[in-house]
Amino acid sequence: MRIDGQCQCGYVTYEAEIDPERVTICHCTDCQRLTGSPYRVTVRALPGTVRLTGNPPKVYVKTAQSGRKRLQYFCPECGSPLFTSGEDPESTPWGIRWGSINQRRELVPTRQIWCRSAVPWAACAFEDLPGSDED
Repeated sequence: MRIDGQCQCGYVTYEAEIDPERVTICHCTDCQRLTGSPYRVTVRALPGTVRLTGNPPKVYVKTAQSGRKRLQYFCPECGSPLFTSGEDPESTPWGIRWGSINQRRELVPTRQIWCRSAVPWAACAFEDLPGSDED
């Protein structure tokens, strides 16, 4: 599925090809802090399918709860989180933050991960195997 999106202020814009069946809710404490909410929703894109159409995002490296290093992309103007990728963004899948996608109403989560970190009032409806995080 072809999507497009942007940060809140419109400074960073993009297009991507995604699999609408790969929408994940993550309850890990890193994602809680990153979003300021009880979980983060991400859709997966294959390497090379995300194309920036506006200004470039800013990036920093964060070690995820899983121990893997992840590149976190966000707008340098408004701070909106936009993407995540592995240490080599050319060869690892990207995670696109659901809230930045213009077609988000069509993208329904199909799995939830890091449910052991979920707050009680936002409990997981289903859970993958322990440690099966994508972020």
